[in-house]
Amino acid sequence: MTDLTDTTADLAARHHDAPIDGEMHDALAAGGLAVARVDDADRTQTDRWLDAVARGFLDAEPSDAQREILATGGGYRRKIGVYDAAGVLADTPVASFASWITELTVPGGTLPACAISAVTVAPTHRRRGILREVMAGELRIAAEFDVPIAALTVSESTIYGRFGFAPAAHATRWEIDTRRAGWVGPVAPGRVDFITREAGRDLTRALHDRVRLSTPGEIALPPGHEDRFFGTRADAKKSDELRVVQYRSVSTDGASGEVDGLAVYRVREGEHDFAASTLDLAYLLAATDEAYAGLWRFLLQLDLIGTVRASELAVDEPLWWMIADQRAASISVRDHQYLRILDVPAALGARRYDVADSVAFEVTDPLDLAAGTFVLLVDESGEASVDLVDEPPLGIPLVRLGVADLSALLVGGVSAVTLARAGRLETEDADRIARLFQTTAAPRLSFWY
Repeated sequence: MTDLTDTTADLAARHHDAPIDGEMHDALAAGGLAVARVDDADRTQTDRWLDAVARGFLDAEPSDAQREILATGGGYRRKIGVYDAAGVLADTPVASFASWITELTVPGGTLPACAISAVTVAPTHRRRGILREVMAGELRIAAEFDVPIAALTVSESTIYGRFGFAPAAHATRWEIDTRRAGWVGPVAPGRVDFITREAGRDLTRALHDRVRLSTPGEIALPPGHEDRFFGTRADAKKSDELRVVQYRSVSTDGASGEVDGLAVYRVREGEHDFAASTLDLAYLLAATDEAYAGLWRFLLQLDLIGTVRASELAVDEPLWWMIADQRAASISVRDHQYLRILDVPAALGARRYDVADSVAFEVTDPLDLAAGTFVLLVDESGEASVDLVDEPPLGIPLVRLGVADLSALLVGGVSAVTLARAGRLETEDADRIARLFQTTAAPRLSFWY
């Protein structure tokens, strides 16, 4: 994982190999179940674990080729399986869980994060508290390794609040009528060129790092994700439908600069009108404003395209102000990146703030991992220090809230005023807290994991 710092990469290795949490082990054993780490070198264990994941997400049973790809490419993930020895398929987990250490961007900085995926429980084993025990146990392991925050994207949005997670970076889905939209944005001076899917894949990791380090809510690209975007995995379906373009800047003397943007899309031909085809944007990366404008103008002005659809966009996309008719775009918003603070001082101290202030937080936590009273001191430079205290000091605002709500505030995805009005936090001066946590741009996560 070359896009992580050496310190985070070392943490990732130690976390991956950490033993099973004892409390989780004992609780599941009391219910007749066994929990174990899946050995990456044991293909039988790995294949059966992949079968359980596919079943949980209603996917078809993986083919041998898919198992090979997923097993060889998934070694970075810490994989947990829960087993029922009394079952007919005793070697196939009745629950699965995966996690790995990544980096999360927060305003003005980054911090290590425990990313979570592949969370399933077999329908035959629901309502037994399996997810509760596994989630709590794995979060305890992350906390023991001083990982300050956990993150996940979810299929079911109602599950994770009870574990202290909150939606922190929302995503929008756009459907644009290109015949109405028009273009009033800038005309970028660089050039757009078609490239191969392989060339786009090879450019993605470095370009994503340029983007994510300045975009709160983003995480480092997990290994192999670029092959998903560009259809370059051996088991990719309909990859021949994908088209890739790059945006290359031009210097003042007319010389070609570096590649600052990529877009991957496929076109679905109009059933009754060939000139009203639909373009589905699979992925767009733009490291500069010029690349952003150049790629979007290209996509919206393609011949024979009547509709452009895109998802995992930010809630404050500049595109909204680049089209002549804003009513040409239908936009929906949904929860996307969920965060869960595990270490309040480390999480709050990792970001930068635009105003100097002092605030006390009285935090509750359903898993008692990050509960306590904390004092946040922000100096004139925007740097923060955070201390755990016995009692909130007099003379500074006190905020009472759950760890989920503090997690939502961290990257600036919601205002403290909004949370106060929703009854999610208590304070006498919500405006002051909102000013402290406000950000200049909404957080975003550009993919699922």
